[in-house]
Amino acid sequence: MIDIPGLPVPDAGPIFDAALLVHVAAGITSVVAGLVAMLSRKGGTWHVGAGRTFLGGLVVLFVTMAVMAVVRWPATVHLVVLGAVALTAGVAGWRNRRRHGSDTAHLVLMSVAYVAMLTAFYVDNGPHLPIWERLPDWSFWFLPTLVGLPLVVAAVRRRRPPRDARPGRRASTPP
Repeated sequence: MIDIPGLPVPDAGPIFDAALLVHVAAGITSVVAGLVAMLSRKGGTWHVGAGRTFLGGLVVLFVTMAVMAVVRWPATVHLVVLGAVALTAGVAGWRNRRRHGSDTAHLVLMSVAYVAMLTAFYVDNGPHLPIWERLPDWSFWFLPTLVGLPLVVAAVRRRRPPRDARPGRRASTPP
């Protein structure tokens, strides 16, 4: 076991080490790109570019995770599941936006991808991080969702048109 700034890393050979190096770079890239996409004007150059970078990072994360999972199998099956959820939601969110133009489905699916990605990170690394190490193991599974869910709900409500402005509804008239 190798200890890199408090995080134990299995000494599993050069293929694992190379995959881990690429995995860490893709993870940092995805976290930053996801934040840029969330905070930038929807449909704008920054949002679209950051969204593509986020999705590309998820693909790289999944591929490198698969390589590392083979080495650490079966201890990493839960990370494979979280990675599959993140990648599936990310691809579905991207495809939905490109084909159907649904802001709500796109927002929710991309948010699920982001939260699943962070959950995988915290489940795997949380017990070794300062302050996080004091939390119970179950918290690594649920805290990202407990933080992310209210933010997603608020974002969906903010993007949704007022009830009277939706198609098929008559505008209410003041008394």
